[in-house]
Amino acid sequence: MNQSILFPDLQQWDSERQRVHFPVQVQGATLDCYIGIQALAKLAECECLSDSQVLQVFEEHRFDIEDWVETLIEREAFDEHGAIQLQP
Repeated sequence: MNQSILFPDLQQWDSERQRVHFPVQVQGATLDCYIGIQALAKLAECECLSDSQVLQVFEEHRFDIEDWVETLIEREAFDEHGAIQLQP
């Protein structure tokens, strides 16, 4: 695990945009990260998730999500707003 990347337990479900927002601290700076419901459903190996299941699935797959984010940060795969977007 990369010690300069920290994942606080502050995830929030955005039902309007159908994605989970979770901040990541990279060398002291906060970076916004997002994972959409389709990517979560793929991780959970199901076709769809209800709003009530989203954060539970996020938590169940947290380590995989963190590894995915770390890889994208190392590749500097930021969007035009400087955020990381996890897509299926």
